[in-house]
Formats: sequence, C-alpha cells, structure tokens
Amino acid sequence: MNWVAPIKDEETLQKFKDALREVDDKYYILFEIGVGTGMQLQEILKFRNRDIRGKDKIEASIGTKNIKRTFTIPEDLKKIINDFTEGKDPDAYLIQGHASSAAALSREQAYRVFKGVGKEMGLNSIGAQTMRKTFAWRYYKNTNDIYYLQNLLNHASPSITYRYIGEKPNVEVVLKKMTPEENERSRYLLYKDGAGKKRMEEIIHLFETLKSDLDDPSNNDAFYGRVDCLLTEVEELVRNFKGTK
Repeated sequence: MNWVAPIKDEETLQKFKDALREVDDKYYILFEIGVGTGMQLQEILKFRNRDIRGKDKIEASIGTKNIKRTFTIPEDLKKIINDFTEGKDPDAYLIQGHASSAAALSREQAYRVFKGVGKEMGLNSIGAQTMRKTFAWRYYKNTNDIYYLQNLLNHASPSITYRYIGEKPNVEVVLKKMTPEENERSRYLLYKDGAGKKRMEEIIHLFETLKSDLDDPSNNDAFYGRVDCLLTEVEELVRNFKGTK
C-alpha cells in the first residue's frame, strides 16, 4: 500500500481539482470540502444539502469513538457549496452516486476517482486521506499551530500529527507548549516500571546494531540511505532539544 501524502504544491493542487471537475463536478466539490475543512471523506458523504448549505461551521464525528469536532467553512468554500446546491432538494444527499439513484456516492467510488486522476497526473500518493492531509499541511504552514490540528484530528500527540502531514517535528515548539499537567504525566509515565530507561535502551540498542552493521559488506546502498536519513533527523531533533530551555 502506498503512503498517502498531502498535495503541497499549489499549482499541482489546482490541476488536481481541475481534473476532478472534468470527471464530474461532484468530485470537485467533495475534494474542495475536504481540503477546505479537514473533514473525513466518509463524513462528507453523509451530508445532505441542508446539512451544509449556508453554514459557517458544521459539526461532525471523527474516529471510532465518534468524537464530535466543529469544522469551519471558509467564505470562499461556502460560496462554492451554495452555488453547487442552488435549487437542489434540501433533503437530497450533497454528493450523490448515479444520476438515476438518490443514494449517496460510495467511499469506494470516490477513492477510485481520486486515485485514477492522481495516477493520470503521475501522483502515486493519492488516497482517501489526501484531502484531510492537504488541509492539515496547509493549515500548519500558515499558522505553525500543531496543537490545533492535533485536537481537530483527534491525535494522541503532536508527533503523530507531524507524521500525518509529512513534516519533521519541531521539538522546540512541542516542548515549550507542554502544560504543567502534561509534564507531570510525562514524569509519571517515564518512571512507571522504568519505562523511560527501557525506551532509551531500545534506542541505544538500535544505534549499536546499526553501528556494528555499518561495516557489513553485504549492505546495499538503500541501507546506507536509510541510516543517513535517520541520523539526519535525529541530529536535528537533538539540536532542537538542546536549544530548548
């Protein structure tokens, strides 16, 4: 399975939207809502016209525990939605499947279209999460607020959110925004059953193994590439950690 990544280039993003529109306006609208709000594909497909037309904000459930989150609808997206739903039955699904059916578009069909359009453009990292990841990446680049995204996406930690959007963690930002309660919890978790030292020992063992394997003549170039990338990221994390008071 290919890694699903956000579309980070604005020109490519616009071309992808245009290509979706050539297939059918409904795929374009679906993608615009996902990129504009950060809502999940399956949640958008549940909407009826009345649920989203003319709205500034909308509440949707996320995750397996159906946690409620409020998503903001920007003004430009609001206009796109209003134009698309103009004169349509308020009770009809916003994104319908076949013209001859009142049923909502299926998640599988939306995925196939996204994937197919991406393939035609040479984008191999397109998937059902592309919309949400693109929203999250653009929001982070505009605000540098990883904590808002962490809460909106219901992630357990900022590091998960950084990984989700394909960005390296900014350790300085993370450490400086830790609350006293979070720091206290970290102390508890690190001391509990020696978990902190065990985690450090696992990392030390990994690096000792890599150090030993570095001189193995049977390694291919890909091994050295992976090790180099790992060291580069760790070195940056260590620099940020040392520079954080």
